[in-house]
Formats: sequence, structure tokens, C-alpha cells
Amino acid sequence: MDCLACHDNSGSYLKAAGGAGNPDATVDLTKVAQHVGRPQRTNCGTCHFFGGGGNNVKHGDLEMALFDTTREVDVHMGSDGVDMSCVDCHTATEHQMKGKLYSISSMNRNRVLCEECHSETPHTETMLNEHTRKVACQTCHVPTYAKVNSTKLRWDWSTAGRLRDGKPYEEKDALGDDTYMSIKGSFQWGRNLEPEYAWFDGTATHYLLGDPVTETPVRLNRLFGSYDDPDAKIIPVKVHRGRQPFDEGNRILVQPKLAGSQAGDGAFWRDFDWQRSATEGMALVGLPYSGKLAFVETEMVWPINHMVAPKGQAVSCAECHTRDGSRLAGLRAFYMPGRDRNPWVDGLGSLAIALAIAGAGIHATARAMSRRRRMERSLER
Repeated sequence: MDCLACHDNSGSYLKAAGGAGNPDATVDLTKVAQHVGRPQRTNCGTCHFFGGGGNNVKHGDLEMALFDTTREVDVHMGSDGVDMSCVDCHTATEHQMKGKLYSISSMNRNRVLCEECHSETPHTETMLNEHTRKVACQTCHVPTYAKVNSTKLRWDWSTAGRLRDGKPYEEKDALGDDTYMSIKGSFQWGRNLEPEYAWFDGTATHYLLGDPVTETPVRLNRLFGSYDDPDAKIIPVKVHRGRQPFDEGNRILVQPKLAGSQAGDGAFWRDFDWQRSATEGMALVGLPYSGKLAFVETEMVWPINHMVAPKGQAVSCAECHTRDGSRLAGLRAFYMPGRDRNPWVDGLGSLAIALAIAGAGIHATARAMSRRRRMERSLER
């Protein structure tokens, strides 16, 4: 990173491929210096839209379509709507940007929250405002993500290393997304997806290289929070699933050696030898390796915050408060009306309905009888 990566407004600043962060030789630095300014969407997106090896690979809600999009894709960033830049929300003090990536961040600090602009009671209906105590704004207002281009949902390293005529190869699906690469394995993608959901209080923990594996799938990051946590809310997430190299003897994830300068040095992307790659890679990071190579299921959670839909497309009540196909079917340990059955709550509810009907009937009968008596007294006069 350097100053111009964020502050060039000419659109011509490029890094040299393999140049250790130096600018490309073709860049006119004089022109770039004359076009320095506030970071634009292109500055941020050039890195954040393409993280993980391609467009929309990691996040699912951050991709190249947002360079110039419509409010149907994102009401904040749509050029036919508010047309906001990233730094309108991700403000900075002394270059410390607001907003945390919880694939690596752990602390509830310096977050960007919808409530900073919209308040904690943004609705005219009291019942909807009550939801904001336990439900994040994004949960209702980001009904789908990966709206324009696909995002990677699964990565299986165990299939890597296949060759054709002794050479690595790639395969793509009808949409142009990689489904197989000899150097990386098999991939599954998705587009226009409903999020999964998690409780989140702003804190997280992470698997660190060398930590013993005690459960499968291995959670590479874990968001903390629960219904009983006063600071936790339900948020939408993308869960990236995979199969990664695993030392079955020491029960730790393996860091393979992937890249190398020449064939025969154990780099997987040159030699396609998993055992040698694992041996060399673990030696480089100073961790023991038993020689018992396997592959283990892993999961990584990515909170969804962008691609906010127009309010008319927000998640409807029935999409969550239903017994069949509830969006929140995966979140338990709390009672949600319409989704869950509880004999006491359901019994009291039925009793309340019966009493209300009976009360209305008694009231109507009493009024009818009273009216009849008045009519009879009137006739007697």
C-alpha cells in the first residue's frame, strides 16, 4: 500500500506485477501526482472487490458491479440514487479507517453501524423498531447478495494436482467461473443468494496456524453472540466452506509450500506433490509435520453489509415467522412467534384468542339485550 493507491483520482495508477509494491513502469507519475484527491470508489474497489483471486470471490457483497451500479443492486451506491462513495461510511481519523473485516478482526472497535445515520428507531411502526433490539438492519434490508456476479461458496483443495498430458489445466462453467484449477482444486459458486444468519456481538475468534483441531468442520473464525447476549444481534452472513490440508498425526492444519522459483523445490504449483509441499511448507513456518496428510472440512464466516435493497424489497415478516422454510431456521435457543411451537405459549395464545372471541360475543349479546329492553320500555310509554 502507498498513498497513491488510495488517493489517485486519475484512474491510471497501477502496481507492477511481482514488483513488491512498486508502481508499474508505464505509470505517468507526474499525471498521477496532479490528480490526487479524496479516495473514490475505484480506489477502494480495485483491492476490496477482487480479494481472494478474483471478482467477488471473498465477500459476496463487494464486487466490480459496484463501480457503477443501480439502486436495485445497492441503494447507497447506486449512481441513479444516493451515489455514495465508500469513504462516506468508512470515514477515517489519521488514516485509521472505520469498519472491520471479521475474517481477521476480533474486537468490537471502530465499527461502521447503520444506526450512525438511520438511528436505532428508523421506522414509523413501533413493532419494526422493536426488532432493532435483536435484529441488525442488514438482516431485513439485504435479502440477497451476489446479485450481479457469482461468489465462491466452496473450495476443495483435495482435488488439486490433476494434470492433462502432464500439464496443469482449468475448467469453467457457463458463466465463466472457475470450477477446477490444477493448482487450487475444485470450486462451487452461487449468485443471487439468500444469506445464512448468525448472532453477533461485535467480537470474534480465529483459528491460528498450529492450533489443535478439536472439532470438524474447523471454524476458521467464530462470531460470538447469542440471544441472551444484550449486545448481540442477528446478522446476515456468507459461509465459505472448504477442504484444506490437515496433519492427521498432529491434528493441525497444514501450511503447504505453494510457490517456488524452480521445479523440484517442493512448491505445489510447480511439482504438484502434496506430501513434499506439506513437508517443506511446515518446515518454513516452524511447525511439526507427522507425514500423515489428510484433508479436513473448514468454514469461514463473512458478514454481509452491502447490496442493501430498496425498502420495498426488504425481507417480509412471513419469511422468518413461519414454520416451513424460515430464513432463521438455523438459529435456535429462543422462541420466535410463527416459527416455533411451545405448548405453554401456544396454549396461552389460544386461550387469549378464545377469551377475546367470547368477550366480543358476550359484549354483543349484552348490547342486543340492552337495546331490546330500551325498545320495550319505549313501547310501554
